[in-house]
Amino acid sequence: MTEKYIKIENLSVSSNILNFVNKELLPGTKINKKNFWRGFSKYVHELAPKNKKLLEIREKLQKKIDYWHKDRKGEKINLGKYEKFLRKIGYLKKTGSNFKIKTKNTDKEISSICGPQLVCPISNARFILNAANARWVSLYDSLYGTDIIPETQGALRGKTYNPIRGKKVIEYARNILDKCIPLKNTSWKKLAKTPEVKNNKLNLKLINPKQFIGYNKKSNKLSSLLFINNNLHIDILFDQLGEMETNNPDGNQDIINIHDIILESAVSTICDHEDSVAAVDAKDKVLGYRNWLGLMKGNLKEEFKKKEKKILRKLNIDRNYISTEGKKLKLHGRSLLLNRNVGHLMTNPSILLKDGSECPEGIMDAFITSAACIHDFKRKGNSKTNSIYIVKPKMHGPEECSFTDLIFEKVEKVLHLKKNQILIGIMDEERRTSINLKECIRALKNRVFFINTGFLDRTGDEIHTSMEMGPMIKKANMKLSKWISAYENNNVDIGLSCGFSGKAQIGKGMWAMPDLMADMMEQKVNHPMAGANCAWVPSPTAAALHALHYHDVDVFSKQKQLLKRKPAKLSDILTIPVADKANWSIEEINNELKNNAQGILGYVVRWIDQSVGCSKVPDINGIGLMEDRATCRISSQHIANWLLHGICSKKQVLEIMKKMAKVVDNQNLKDPSMKGQAPYKAMSGNFDSSIAFRAACELVFNGRNQPSGYTEPILHLNRLLKKN
Repeated sequence: MTEKYIKIENLSVSSNILNFVNKELLPGTKINKKNFWRGFSKYVHELAPKNKKLLEIREKLQKKIDYWHKDRKGEKINLGKYEKFLRKIGYLKKTGSNFKIKTKNTDKEISSICGPQLVCPISNARFILNAANARWVSLYDSLYGTDIIPETQGALRGKTYNPIRGKKVIEYARNILDKCIPLKNTSWKKLAKTPEVKNNKLNLKLINPKQFIGYNKKSNKLSSLLFINNNLHIDILFDQLGEMETNNPDGNQDIINIHDIILESAVSTICDHEDSVAAVDAKDKVLGYRNWLGLMKGNLKEEFKKKEKKILRKLNIDRNYISTEGKKLKLHGRSLLLNRNVGHLMTNPSILLKDGSECPEGIMDAFITSAACIHDFKRKGNSKTNSIYIVKPKMHGPEECSFTDLIFEKVEKVLHLKKNQILIGIMDEERRTSINLKECIRALKNRVFFINTGFLDRTGDEIHTSMEMGPMIKKANMKLSKWISAYENNNVDIGLSCGFSGKAQIGKGMWAMPDLMADMMEQKVNHPMAGANCAWVPSPTAAALHALHYHDVDVFSKQKQLLKRKPAKLSDILTIPVADKANWSIEEINNELKNNAQGILGYVVRWIDQSVGCSKVPDINGIGLMEDRATCRISSQHIANWLLHGICSKKQVLEIMKKMAKVVDNQNLKDPSMKGQAPYKAMSGNFDSSIAFRAACELVFNGRNQPSGYTEPILHLNRLLKKN
């Protein structure tokens, strides 16, 4: 499909983008469309050459590092000499004096509430509405529908309600109440009748009476008790009128009439224009922009069918209670929404510059997503402080952080925003940022509201940066290597030393197995224990369950403790995860290749053929994994590295790619989530004509030459081929 362009200022703008901006985005903002396009044209032509130069610096630095490793092939790396070399070429910067961030006007969800953070593709209205509404999630549903409650002793999930399983849910939830809202001289498990509130006073004695902050009544009977623990709310719902019997044939099993416990769960949500979407042209970009605009206006809706019933999904309203003083108490009904723009690498054909080149996509995102936020300033449905939250991925070092600051400065001028009204989240997912993190934060000290670690992208960059050093260890062993623990600790150490505690978020990465919630509950408590006041989850259910970890751990107290530890060592972060002895058996090598190939193909075929940027893809063992471009980057770079160092051959890899294509085809043909998508076209039997299969192979066989090992250039090109 050919783009239709319209000349405006020094730009050629797709009619899709132009109509969206002029007719939907700007009306109601007091931003004149002529002034918008005049300002955009002026600044994008100033910024694009700077953007290009920064990308050229990336390439030059990578070549110098490649040559350094080639010259020392077979030698054990001398970390002291390596560090000196990185400083000499400007890859590693001198660390300046201590400082504290000066960010102002952050919402309490950023500064003072610790909890789960959802990441959701902006292109899917239903998903993004679910994510926005996941501020409040049913604990009972989250327990009943997952493997938290074992399916033993008759506690099967089944298709209809199982009272045996329901009883186990109640027991589990009572233990949570005893832990989070302990009673004096008794237990929630021992209560024999429904609590009461008279004259705004609760008849239960709490160990900490300040935890009770509100309630609701229906027909003069208690319907809700609101508590707070570690700044997170717990809303216990009571059914004293028998209303549950209308949708539950077994009625309410609970002796004190609790029919649910609602947890404050996804405190913040990243609405993602980047790794989890497949947006390659103006039509795709407008879909994402329109959904974001709907969130900011508060009118985004999506109608769909479920079990033959029409369901309308829209944004939840705020939650109202009566306070312990008898006054109205209102709580935010939705997750605080952050917007992840794309990084500096990609361009997009939606807008062409005066020389005919494509507009840098990150610059376009900054102007359009920020303009949408103006609609929220009056209604304050999202930010109560009128702050704009943009998470910026894939920045390499302080210079690129300074460039982002410059972009936001220009956006603020065109949109008549206050200085530093656009705040930034720094994704610490590139090696050059990790080892220069303090200077990256310094460049954005007036805007930064968030830093986090992203294990997968960071590993992909680790492999690509040190591609010539030698064969990397197996992918599963990366989490056990020295550099990753030092990198994770360094992120927290630097954030705390720069004054993030109580002002900004320090985040941790995604739990990628949405079906394995019992495992998540065992492992993901490590994130708040590590001093992170937010961590990524893949679903509202996962958000509710992960929220329990923040009830268990007082993150701000943990951060005070961590301030006393020795900072992570730079030498540990620079330790390259190459194999000491790459003496794996043929079977071990093939299994590693199969695992990587399966993940790549499972992701790429949905990206290219179905325009699905993030989905639950079954792995080689049938376990559903959340796959996005970050997971694709590490898998493709890993195979490319083993090819380079002779661990495997091109013929061997190609044969495995073809075998795994058949496996992926069978998985997709049986996958109910693929229903409603375009008819699935198998890769196997069509290897030469399958654009998806060819793209997956190119990611591997040409992975060494991809900029920073990114998958976007190949994916975007092949998706456009598929669309046209």
